Amino acid sequence: MKRTFIAVATLSGIGLANAQTSVTMFGVVDVGVSSYSSKSQDMNRGTLLNPFYLNQGSRTASRTALSNGNYASSRLGFRGTEDLGGGMAASFWLEAPISPDDGSTGIATFQRRSTVSLSGGFGELRLGRDYVPTAWNDIVFDPFGIVGVGRSLIFTALNTNTRGGPGGFGGDLNYNRASNSIGYFFPPNLGGFYGQLMYAINENTKYDPGSTTPPGLNAAGGLNPGTVATVRAGRYIGGRVGYANGPFDVALSYGNSTTADSFYVGTTDSVKTLNLGASYDFGPAQLFGELSRATSSRKYATTPFGGGVPDTDLTGYLVGVKVPVGAGLIRASYSQVKYDLNTPVGLPFGATVGDPKANKLAIGYVHNLSKRTALYATVARISNKNGAALTVGGPSFVGGSAFTPKTSTGYDLGLRHAF
Repeated sequence: MKRTFIAVATLSGIGLANAQTSVTMFGVVDVGVSSYSSKSQDMNRGTLLNPFYLNQGSRTASRTALSNGNYASSRLGFRGTEDLGGGMAASFWLEAPISPDDGSTGIATFQRRSTVSLSGGFGELRLGRDYVPTAWNDIVFDPFGIVGVGRSLIFTALNTNTRGGPGGFGGDLNYNRASNSIGYFFPPNLGGFYGQLMYAINENTKYDPGSTTPPGLNAAGGLNPGTVATVRAGRYIGGRVGYANGPFDVALSYGNSTTADSFYVGTTDSVKTLNLGASYDFGPAQLFGELSRATSSRKYATTPFGGGVPDTDLTGYLVGVKVPVGAGLIRASYSQVKYDLNTPVGLPFGATVGDPKANKLAIGYVHNLSKRTALYATVARISNKNGAALTVGGPSFVGGSAFTPKTSTGYDLGLRHAF
C-alpha cells in the first residue's frame, strides 16, 4: 500500500513545491530462514601410475541463516512526480537496499535505484543508477524473480555474486544495474510494443597521448610503462525491445559491458549478453521461458604471441511456471547453463573433459495472507558437472585439487510484507 508522506518529506527537508507534486514512500520487508549445502566429491581413483590411491569420498559445506529478500528484495524507497502540464511530468525515484534480518544495512545508499526523469508523449528520459535492459528479461521471465534459492542458473552464472565456477563473468558490475546511466524508454502508446535504450558513462580520465598517463605499480612493485586501453571499465551500452498483448509477452535484449582493463598492458575486458524471454498466461497457469548467451572476451592493443586469453562463452535456458491455487501460488522452474572455455583440456590416451555445465530444479509455494503480506517456501537443487561450481547460495564448495563440485541444495522459509 502506497502512503503519501508529507510529514516525512518535511522532516527530511524534501519540500513539496505545490499541490501538483506527489511523493510516496514504499518498501518491502522480507525475512526468512535459509539453509544451504554444497557437496564436493573426490572423483579420482587408482591409475597405472598410482594404483594405491585412496579415494577421500565427499566433503560438504553447509550453513543455516536468517536471511532476507528471498521472495522479494527488501527495500525502502521514495518516489515522486510533478505534473508539468501539456502531458509532461518530472519524476524521481530513490530506492535503498535494507537488511531486516540483522538491521546492518539501512538507508546508507540508494544503490537499488536513484534516478530523475522527464516523460511525455516522446517517452521517458531517465538519468542515474538503474536496471540495465538485459537484466529485465532475467527478472520478468523467471518465476522466482532472480531472488532466493530458486532464481535461475542464468542469473547465478552471470551475476556479480556468483561463487566459484569457470569463466570470467563474476566481475561484471553492470550485469544487473549500471551507474551514471542515460536511459530512454519508448512511449506507451505503440500498440503493445515497448523498449528502452541505455548508455552508462565510465567517468574515467583518459590521457592523450597515452604516455602522459600517471604511472602505476606492477605486481613486482615497479612502474608499468606502455599503452593505455582505449575503453575504460564501467561503460555499458544496451537495449531491449518487446511486445505485450493480453496474456502474451516477449522481449529481446542485448548489452555490452566493459568489465575491466589494464591501461599499460593495453587490454580491455567485456561481457556481451543477448537474451530472449517470453511468457503466456493461460489462466490456470502462466508459462515462462528464456534463452541467453553471453561472451566474456579480452581485446588487445597488440595481440600477444599465442593469441592471448581465449573467450569464454555461456549459453543457458530456463522454463518455468506459475500456478494460482486459491490464495496461494505454486512456482517451479528448470534451468541449465553450459560453458565453452574455448580451450580443450587434454587427458591421457587422447581423452578430453566435457564442457562445464550445470542444471537446476526449483519449486516453491507462496500463500497470500493479504494483498501485502505473504508466507513462502522454496527448495532448489543444482547439479554441477565437469568443473562447474554454481551454488544456490551460502558457502562455496570445499576446494583442493582432489575434490570436484557436485551438488548444491537449499531452501527458504519466510515472510514478506510490502507497504
